[in-house]
Amino acid sequence: MALEWMAWTVPTAVFFITIACLLATMTVWQVKSPSIERKGFLPIATTPGDRLFIGLLGSAYIHLAWIGLTSLNLWFAFVISLIWMIVLMRWG
Repeated sequence: MALEWMAWTVPTAVFFITIACLLATMTVWQVKSPSIERKGFLPIATTPGDRLFIGLLGSAYIHLAWIGLTSLNLWFAFVISLIWMIVLMRWG
């Protein structure tokens, strides 16, 4: 039985490196300057780390819905997800 390896592409590597850098940056930020929970448009009080997690989940769902419901280029979903993350981190 042959061992199959995942074919890593540059976009896949950039994606996972970006997520790792975001998590590392948020960790350093919270250690140096702990934040308090605040209430934005989300129905719960959240910290920046909570909003990052919710934003990443939301972005994943946006991409999955985009792939399942449209045949348009995936870059449009990326732009929508980026706008979602910015709005959520600022006003969520």
